[in-house]
Amino acid sequence: MHDQNDPLDALPDNVAAAAFRRLVRHLQHRHDAQNIDLMGLSGFCRNCLADWIRDAGFEGDKAAARELIHGMPMEEWKTTRQSEATQEQLDRMQASIAKNAADLR
Repeated sequence: MHDQNDPLDALPDNVAAAAFRRLVRHLQHRHDAQNIDLMGLSGFCRNCLADWIRDAGFEGDKAAARELIHGMPMEEWKTTRQSEATQEQLDRMQASIAKNAADLR
């Protein structure tokens, strides 16, 4: 959980929104950065961002949120961008998820 005096909460919404859009566009461009690798390194990925926008009030369903973040329908993403995960990637992801003990929403 974050501190009530978190300076991020003082960030103007338009600035935060612009940074978020830039992050999403960067991830859409860098499709070589696989979700499994993002999860293994940072404990979040594009799918997490889709979940987070839904948590924040996005009215679309899970598929619509993922399409918005991925820039295409999820099935198209999987077919054209996603590679098969290795056991090493899966293990790294599990270890990284374990570090996500704090709820940062």
